[in-house]
Amino acid sequence: MGLLSEGSPLSWEETKALAEHVREHGVQQFINLYHRLKDRQGDVLKWGDEVEYIIVKFDDQQKVARVSLKARELLAELNEKEHADPTGVKSLWRPEYGAYMIEGTPGKPFGGLLAHFNVVEANMRYRREEVTELLEPDECVMSITNFPRLGCKQFTHPICNPSPENVSSAARSLYFPDEAIYPGHPRFKTLTRNIRMRRGEKVAIKLKVYKDVNTKLPVEGSPPNEPDVVLLDAMGFGMGCCCLQLTFQACNITEARTLYDQLAPLCPIMLALTAASPIYRGYLTESDCRWNVISSSVDCRTPEERGLKPLEANKLRIAKSRYDSIDLYLSPESEKYNDVPVIYDDKIYQRLRDGGIDHLLAQHVAHLFIRDTVSLFSEKVHQNDEEDSDHFENIQSTNWQTMRFKPPPPNSSIGWRVEFRPCEAQISDFENAAFVCFVVLLTRVILSYQLNFLVPISKVDENMQTAQKRDACRAERFWFRKNIRKTPNQSNGYTMNDVDPNGLHVTNETTNGDVDTDKTHAMGTNGYANRQETEFELMTIGEIFNGKPDTFPGLVPLIRRYLQSMEVDTDTHCTIEQYLRFIQKRASGDLFTTATWLREQVLNHSDYKKDSLVSDLISYDILKKIEQIQLGKVNEPTLLGQCNRTKTKDVIPPAIQKHLNGCCESK
Repeated sequence: MGLLSEGSPLSWEETKALAEHVREHGVQQFINLYHRLKDRQGDVLKWGDEVEYIIVKFDDQQKVARVSLKARELLAELNEKEHADPTGVKSLWRPEYGAYMIEGTPGKPFGGLLAHFNVVEANMRYRREEVTELLEPDECVMSITNFPRLGCKQFTHPICNPSPENVSSAARSLYFPDEAIYPGHPRFKTLTRNIRMRRGEKVAIKLKVYKDVNTKLPVEGSPPNEPDVVLLDAMGFGMGCCCLQLTFQACNITEARTLYDQLAPLCPIMLALTAASPIYRGYLTESDCRWNVISSSVDCRTPEERGLKPLEANKLRIAKSRYDSIDLYLSPESEKYNDVPVIYDDKIYQRLRDGGIDHLLAQHVAHLFIRDTVSLFSEKVHQNDEEDSDHFENIQSTNWQTMRFKPPPPNSSIGWRVEFRPCEAQISDFENAAFVCFVVLLTRVILSYQLNFLVPISKVDENMQTAQKRDACRAERFWFRKNIRKTPNQSNGYTMNDVDPNGLHVTNETTNGDVDTDKTHAMGTNGYANRQETEFELMTIGEIFNGKPDTFPGLVPLIRRYLQSMEVDTDTHCTIEQYLRFIQKRASGDLFTTATWLREQVLNHSDYKKDSLVSDLISYDILKKIEQIQLGKVNEPTLLGQCNRTKTKDVIPPAIQKHLNGCCESK
């Protein structure tokens, strides 16, 4: 969720009056932070995952499953270990938006040893067991992206009802009661109220219903003239979803910018591969992912900013919600692919430039700062801009984008970082660990082989929408780069295995000259579009991950090639190989995505009436099966395949630690 400042929340009127104050001081704080830390070098690879969970309570007599609003009491107990031994705990726990949600991370970041990849799943398993020990026998902690009947009648335990007419309600929702918002920190209700008030109306999240033979239209609660729309009207429908996120520490700011850029085109690809949320408010929908749901759930743009009215009270028309995909790359070599107009305040941009910030980074920060603060605490209004960064983080942490570029905190040993944010939460620890390890390994391959995954931002945006379509992983194609070597040895053609000092063999076929040798301006608005057919093509997820004969190597084969040049202990190699095989089968369509599996569970359930409705009984049975899958008591071959028993361990064996001495695999 981001920054959790403590204090007394200001009203929206007070917050709005201080918007320029926060912007002014936030920009200055970034300038100061940048100059203090821009030359920082030598930080080692550290990384960690964040898994969000939902607490589910089963009524076995009535065959009903509900979300359990006990996150606050659970966190009080879970955090006791951290308070007693802050540096020695194996897990850290934080609140999330929902009163039924918690977020777990490793107690310490993982490092550069390949053996760390064998620890991830065991740590995730430990987290799940740690929470389970505190639950009642009829409760379960689940790493599912969305609770199927969120917003249906009596979906919470204890049962709470919405109060849309209550003027003191934060959400004013027809479906999502305020009691389902985490009560232990004022940030969550404050954001809910202020986003609604800034927008001037409730948020409107619109999803097309999956039309079956008996689907009744209009859908209950659908907007006028949109009979096939499932309408969700509260921030909780988006921020009440769970995800899987990763943060990497880079060795310096340049490497952080490179990782930010190179991972951005992977965001929609990973979103499609991890798709896990086809059910909303008890309806099957045409969407497989949470992304647009969350984007709409925090869309605080006014009608003027959305282009529905002429600009009068507002300065700018803003193309996207504050939760969306990135709008520009950050590295100079990436600039030619910034083909989407970037909206920012000229005065803020110029102030950053005058403050010594380069053009691209100044654009990035100025673009973030087109947003108003939507949560401010009285104790945080006046700050020391030389030492504090809360005003900067206030805006930064409420720009929820696919990638996040994170400066080091003041007076900290933490370095420049990037956060990878698109992945949906998966059912099992095996799946979540597989995707975490895959993305981290891919960052090592990108840097080691100096790969180039860049495509125009407009195509990343197009891919983001494609990724959320029903069964996109198997049925859709995505824009991807044909030639991924960053520096060819010829301007008119090269042979990849001839020029690769790392032994990366892709094909013996001579390719066309890589576009990076061409110094013309960016695509789209800068007249570069005539080269796009030779640079990029539409590929299936299977082709991107597994390769195309003689034309594209595939991401998984690249990782295997990288691992062949590294020293990997047997158990870690076994675990990683199982992850890679699973990902290859998911990408090829041999295994279902979680979203497809959930659809199949609904469509084949005896209680399903072919009416698009997911009843209490259907939801109960699916969640019961998920519980058994998580516990390893049921193997679901269409979802996980036959082989998912890794050799994961809680700790790195001392012999491996001593042998590697923490240095040979740091990059």
